[in-house]
Amino acid sequence: MKTIQRQAYLDRLIAFKDKDLIKVITGIRRCGKSTLLMMYRDWLMAHGISEKQLICLNFEDFEYYDLRQPGNLYSYIKRNLAKGLKTYVFFDEIQHVENFPDIVNSLNLNPDIDMYITGSNAYMLSSEIATLLSGRYVEIPMLPLSFKEFAEAYNAPANPAALYSEYITRGSFPYVMELDGKNEISDYLAGIYDTVILKDVIARKRIPDIMMLESVVRFAADNIGNVLSTKKIADTMTANGRKIDQKTVERYISTLCETFVLYETKRYNIKGKQFLKTLEKYYFVDMGLRRVLLGTRAFDAGHILENVIYLELLRRYRRVYIGKVDNLEVDFVAMDNDEISYYQVAATVRDESTLRRELRPLQKINDHYRKYILTLDEDPDADYNGIIRTNALNWLLR
Repeated sequence: MKTIQRQAYLDRLIAFKDKDLIKVITGIRRCGKSTLLMMYRDWLMAHGISEKQLICLNFEDFEYYDLRQPGNLYSYIKRNLAKGLKTYVFFDEIQHVENFPDIVNSLNLNPDIDMYITGSNAYMLSSEIATLLSGRYVEIPMLPLSFKEFAEAYNAPANPAALYSEYITRGSFPYVMELDGKNEISDYLAGIYDTVILKDVIARKRIPDIMMLESVVRFAADNIGNVLSTKKIADTMTANGRKIDQKTVERYISTLCETFVLYETKRYNIKGKQFLKTLEKYYFVDMGLRRVLLGTRAFDAGHILENVIYLELLRRYRRVYIGKVDNLEVDFVAMDNDEISYYQVAATVRDESTLRRELRPLQKINDHYRKYILTLDEDPDADYNGIIRTNALNWLLR
């Protein structure tokens, strides 16, 4: 399998090298967490770290079956530490180790150990990491391939528009690059979906009604980019003959976010500089996975582009919100420390009335931060008194 460089994530691991923190890589299944650990191991060796300073264990490998017992694992690590040097410990699929939080926390007390771990979402739900790891840790959330990574890995030359069509059809999981034919890709993505739903959601949360859960997943996938409350989901599904109460929907949606199938985006009052508690939006982790669930009937170029842009903003910024300015909405407010950027997303703004509609919320923001309109229009960039309209695919490839 061709290795796809995930430089942004690799850079984050490099930045935390030798810091007194457990590095926890999280993300949906098959997004590339194990491969990232291998890339980082190779980087360490290329930068002066000897092989004797590396302990790399994948607990899904039967070779390490005995090390699933915490006492055996602890003794193994202690025996194999590099004397007088820092030892870099990689635990892949750590959930197979009995009482793994205890041994991870214990080993982290040793200043000569720099630890990196991944685990199945069934045991490493994002909401539980702080409880499981009482020591200091940093979470490195990982997504499937960005459009730029997809383009760099794609073998056949293609223009950005053709590549984008492949990207939202095939999906962004790394292994789809190895597959040929729509049926092969669909079967692979369906397998990921079944594994996440059956292992990470149903078994872990003991959800009895699989069909009801799948109805909620499909409803959320069909409404990416729409304001969506759990009450609206419950009311709509009940009206369509699938009776469900709001608390059950809340439980399902929360778990789908914890397992990185959905991403919840809260609202931010730009003028009041405060966060709002209602009218969230949800975005889906992968457009190929969404296609497998919904088929081509749910193809909406604007909402799909909005979903792709949202995930890219998560890669580039620390926090992403929906913006509210007076009674108007800004698609995204992206924040990174003290820096803020505003984004409007539309499939096209060649119609003058559509352009005015997209400009209006940004024009009401009275600050010096950058403001963008991203579209699929293949037109030269334009500047509307500081608001930059640019091609979304070119922006994604930067």
